[in-house]
Amino acid sequence: MNIQQVNDKRLIKDFLSVPKVLYRKDPVWVCPLDNDIENVFNPLTNNFHKHGKAARWIARDNKGVLIGRIAAFINEKKAYSYPQATGGIGFFEAVHDQAVANSLFDTAAAWLKENGMEAMDGPINFGENDTFWGLLTEGYTHPSYGMNYNFPYYRELFEAYGFKPLYEQLTNHIDLRKPFPDRFRRIAHWVIRKPGYSFQYFEKNSLNKYAMDFMEIYNDAWQGFENFVPINKETITETFDKMKAIMDEKLIWFAYINNEPASFVIILPDANQIIKPFKGKLGLVEKLRFVYRRWKGVSRMRAVVMGTKKKFQRHGLESALFIKLEEYVIPKNQYTELELSWVGDFNTEMLSIHQATGATLGKKHITYRKLFDVV
Repeated sequence: MNIQQVNDKRLIKDFLSVPKVLYRKDPVWVCPLDNDIENVFNPLTNNFHKHGKAARWIARDNKGVLIGRIAAFINEKKAYSYPQATGGIGFFEAVHDQAVANSLFDTAAAWLKENGMEAMDGPINFGENDTFWGLLTEGYTHPSYGMNYNFPYYRELFEAYGFKPLYEQLTNHIDLRKPFPDRFRRIAHWVIRKPGYSFQYFEKNSLNKYAMDFMEIYNDAWQGFENFVPINKETITETFDKMKAIMDEKLIWFAYINNEPASFVIILPDANQIIKPFKGKLGLVEKLRFVYRRWKGVSRMRAVVMGTKKKFQRHGLESALFIKLEEYVIPKNQYTELELSWVGDFNTEMLSIHQATGATLGKKHITYRKLFDVV
């Protein structure tokens, strides 16, 4: 077996080719766009490079056949907020061979140790946790855009190496062909009618305003969670720019109380229903097909992220946002399924909201941690 660090265009191509080789006969897998993967490793498109670093490797067997890959990351803003300095690994793929997996894990661990790390989390992304995060362990159905999909045996590879579950990521699904529960609906309409409460959908020409509102709500809503790092406007604007090609403005809603930003939900049409035949490519032909398929419409949506300021939690704002969404979606007679953004098993408040909508469990991912001084 030969492991090489990716440091030129040929090896980048090989890194992108590994999953295409491994999943070529899997009817469920959707190949992520090559550009989406490369943007993670490009300092010009990923501002996490300003406060961190990344490296990646590929593995070949003795005949030169691609059999695996891995990447390692250090986010300086988060690494030292844990009891042990903690980096991360991601974009892991490997054949069903523990020796291959161990060699890839060892390679990434060695690089992280050389850079002062004492533990590693994985699989994670070198960016926000809304994409390429966690190991799929339940729900091997078609993945939504940006959500990790992997073979069931990957769990065995991770745990045999010594990774321990850090938290579970629960992804719930809503069948849009069924009405929301009566209690949920009653609460929502009561909230909508309250004096001083207003609701707006996102408008692209006011991106700066909504980026600021998003940042204000998000940083307040999430500040109490362990190891939280505030999101900055640059990251938010970068994310909104990436969403423009697929977004439907009336699927993104903000709630205000006396004009103060209070809550939001960001929902996108599922691009994976469009890009599945592209095999990772996005050339001129694929872009034309994307525009056509986007115009024709998809049947599935994904709630990328939700948030409510702490002082407005338990005010029913989330219910109201979903009803506003429903008022737009149902008459279109297009969308049949909404996948809610994953929620950590520690976030009981958000899980309760999901339950109130009538959602059911669709997928489960796990984020693992490996301590380097523990065998």
